[in-house]
Amino acid sequence: MERKQTRVVRIGSRPIGGSFPVAIQSMCNTKTEDVQATVNQILALEKAGCEIIRVTVPMPEAARALPAIKERIHIPLVADIHFDYKLALAAMDGGADKVRINPGNIGSPEGVKAVVERAARDGIPLRVGVNSGSLEKKYIEKYGGVTAEGLAESALGQAAMIEAFGYDNLVLSIKSSRVPISIRAHEIIAERCDYPLHVGITEAGTVYSGTVKSAVGIGAILSRGIGDTIRVSLTGDPTEEVKAAKHILTSLGLRKEGIEVISCPTCGRTQIALIPLAEAVEAMAARYPDKTMTVAVMGCAVNGPGEAREADLGIAGGRGEGLLFRKGQILRKMPEDQLLAALEEEIINWETPHV
Repeated sequence: MERKQTRVVRIGSRPIGGSFPVAIQSMCNTKTEDVQATVNQILALEKAGCEIIRVTVPMPEAARALPAIKERIHIPLVADIHFDYKLALAAMDGGADKVRINPGNIGSPEGVKAVVERAARDGIPLRVGVNSGSLEKKYIEKYGGVTAEGLAESALGQAAMIEAFGYDNLVLSIKSSRVPISIRAHEIIAERCDYPLHVGITEAGTVYSGTVKSAVGIGAILSRGIGDTIRVSLTGDPTEEVKAAKHILTSLGLRKEGIEVISCPTCGRTQIALIPLAEAVEAMAARYPDKTMTVAVMGCAVNGPGEAREADLGIAGGRGEGLLFRKGQILRKMPEDQLLAALEEEIINWETPHV
């Protein structure tokens, strides 16, 4: 796919837009003022592959916690602000690398201007945008409900409000919990501006249903070449958001990092405990984030190597035994209980030519 070329915005040390890779974001569900809990969660998210983290700043105590949090983490820190422009100013004073605001609820035009002037002073990017739950009444009335056209027009209107104060270091977001509306809204806004876009399906749901919904929506938007940073919004452990985001990017060929595990769905020919084996391979593969490869776990010794010919390494099961193969070529046969260890050894020695 050909990605739309947007302007580059730097969020701390992380550039997004242009030809930079699509960045993975998440958001803490801790109380931001609880520094230890928030830092612990961010470090776990970093380990999972999160590249930009957002925290909510609903009160002055949360803003005051930002410096202590920032000095103990390694990825850009974004402050999420609503209703009080003074909290945005405090967050920027506390070292926030980006501030997410909604100009429509941040206060008076003077408040918006104060935020913009403070952001401009230090070149701090602002994320502005709208979701289906906060769409202004005038757009609902104009378009007869929450529509893609209304969401796009609202987001562009918010950007214009910031631009009127002489600042355009912006990231835009348009989110809906309805996938078709989200897809169309991103198509519209991508045609009308070159700001980098933060993509997500808002209020997607629990880990299972929300991952499916996000994969469909975010995947469809990214497949059109639209999007510079993504968040999978799930009701659950935020590390699950990062895992899902990585799989979405890998599935679209937008990421080549880490080990991609593919596995067959099993059928009546399967004579090996394939499901627990595939789960064990996936858990094992996660321990080698520095390896870039595809690993297949197939349930049939007859078709396995052929069906997974493009995999770098793989297993094809038989009756109590299995084949270990490399690029479709069989390396050796071994008992079922030795397959996982043998595969891991091959992964460890991946750079070494096989003799």
